[in-house]
Amino acid sequence: MKKLITLFLFFIGFVTFSQTDDAPLEVTPSVKKVSDTEYDLIFEISIAEDWHLYSQFNPEDASLPMTISPAEGEEGYTLVGKAEESETETEFSEIWGKDEIFFVDEATLVQRITVQDTALTKIMLNLDAQVCKEFCLPFDEDFTFTFSLKGGEVVQTVTELDERSKVLSESLKLDLKNESMLKGATSKESEKKNSSLLNVFLLGFVGGLLAFLTPCVFPMIPLTVSFFTKKNEKNSKSGSGSALLYGFFIVLIYGLLSLPFHFLDTLDPEILNNISTNIWLNIFFFVVLVFFAGSFFGLYELTLPASWTNKADNASSVGGILGVFFMALTLAIVSFSCTGPILGSLLAGSLSSDGGAMLLTSGMVGFGLALSLPFAVFANFPKWMAKLPRSGSWLNTVKVSLGFLELALAFKFLSNADLVGHWNLLKREIFIGIWTILAVLMALYLFGLIGKKYGKVSMFRVLLGVLVLGIAVYLAPGVLQKPTWDQSQLLSGFAPPKFHSIYKQDDNQCPLNLTCFKDIEEGLAHAKEVNKPVILDFTGWACVNCRKMEENIWSQPDIYKMLSNNFIIISLYVDDHQKMLSKEEQFDYIKPNGKLKRIRTYGDKWATLQTANFKIASQPFYVALSPNLEVLNSPEQYTDKDTYEKWLKTSINRFKEIN
Repeated sequence: MKKLITLFLFFIGFVTFSQTDDAPLEVTPSVKKVSDTEYDLIFEISIAEDWHLYSQFNPEDASLPMTISPAEGEEGYTLVGKAEESETETEFSEIWGKDEIFFVDEATLVQRITVQDTALTKIMLNLDAQVCKEFCLPFDEDFTFTFSLKGGEVVQTVTELDERSKVLSESLKLDLKNESMLKGATSKESEKKNSSLLNVFLLGFVGGLLAFLTPCVFPMIPLTVSFFTKKNEKNSKSGSGSALLYGFFIVLIYGLLSLPFHFLDTLDPEILNNISTNIWLNIFFFVVLVFFAGSFFGLYELTLPASWTNKADNASSVGGILGVFFMALTLAIVSFSCTGPILGSLLAGSLSSDGGAMLLTSGMVGFGLALSLPFAVFANFPKWMAKLPRSGSWLNTVKVSLGFLELALAFKFLSNADLVGHWNLLKREIFIGIWTILAVLMALYLFGLIGKKYGKVSMFRVLLGVLVLGIAVYLAPGVLQKPTWDQSQLLSGFAPPKFHSIYKQDDNQCPLNLTCFKDIEEGLAHAKEVNKPVILDFTGWACVNCRKMEENIWSQPDIYKMLSNNFIIISLYVDDHQKMLSKEEQFDYIKPNGKLKRIRTYGDKWATLQTANFKIASQPFYVALSPNLEVLNSPEQYTDKDTYEKWLKTSINRFKEIN
């Protein structure tokens, strides 16, 4: 069971994205009438070469079985059992230890339904499956079966929007004027992503250095270095080259872990947002990080299957370049109990951003580089190794300290779920209180007052404990209604926003108690009444940079004054998937790639409005408009105080000019 759990966690990054146009499945839906109340909905599936698709009847404790279900909100019919399947293949899986059932090349699924609403002419089914070769990709799509009844026969018709959907789809397209001002948004987005890549690379590098200082990796240095130094004695060039190659392969292995994400480079731009703000995915990350913290605390050991280690270790003896590669792979597998939790945090952090596959690759490469450098350096300069501290209890101190950091990060993901779900359970003060308690417990551990003791507590541990206790003292006033000092600089983006407070009695859920609208039509109508420019604030409940902008930039006196007096703020939360639109406001929207998107929540509507008009799906994203929808300035994103202040002033001056 432990192997199954750890294997699932190791590959979780590979199974969290939705289907793309380049996925190795092509599905053709069709309908066949059985009786006046029964129909067969048929999926004809073409499977790309070397890929296989798992059956509905695959064992549940193996690779994910396929499921067919009514799409969200569908009613008026019921499914009759599971779909009939065409011929499948069966093969024993060494990973899962049982026979698995799957399709190769092609598959036909026939799902019978019973119709209660005889007026139905459109039915939507969801097909959720897993398609694999060397790695696995998810397939999660809604398929529309559109038909009409003529003379008792089923006549297939082309999927078209009804009149209401056409009208509401058109309403998403804003009649923007002076659209040339929007061109600067793309270059700013590119600059922002380049900056994010560097930031995540550095975070990955720091994570790799921390992993190097854990009990799973640090003690392996002498053994590994001695292997290459013996080669140096025989042939210095060969030994140095092998050591450098060993380091390169470590970087390559961790970089390759992000490879499956690059098969998704034609993603719907909204998918990354949907992933990072998905309630259940955030809860899953919370559970996983708590699980990882438990392994750092020594409650259990997180390991990959021993057979993987044995096979990689045996392969490392073949010699040459291939042998060096398998040595590096052995290190990655053996050290997983310490590196896995750090990699899991890196994965979770990457999915909570909007940089896609390149962001994850950047972090993985940074992690691998930091982990590989010591091995390569000490192998070429073995005398330096004598200056390293000896292995000892300090390694366990590093590991347990990382456990406290994992727990703190876990509550950030639980906070995301709480905000997006509008549960109001993890208010700002409760969140800060939990972090304060964790900091106190970590300080007590470093002082040697709790946890296992390994000899005398060193002066370094005491000093580090004092530092952590200082952080607890800094955090503690945050649980009060009026904190002793402003903690926004450190906590913005991590703690819930200030309006998400146990002390707040009014219903104003706008940043800094500013007046804002949550609906674009209402906001524009008010802007026309008072003749003020508008700021479209595309934001999100789980958006870290949005909170940083609001609490660190919007709070600056000059900027706050301009926002309050000179603008009408329309805050559109793209991840608000809990607030449903009324039945009259819900509609279907055909995306540029031809796929149908169901607009059912305010989050669906505002995310689609952003991508339809501005071709960007990241937040925060600020657009300055006149009440008549004339673009006043190039859109702005996450930035510094001076740049944002200048942007506001330019927008105000432009509005005065056209008035």
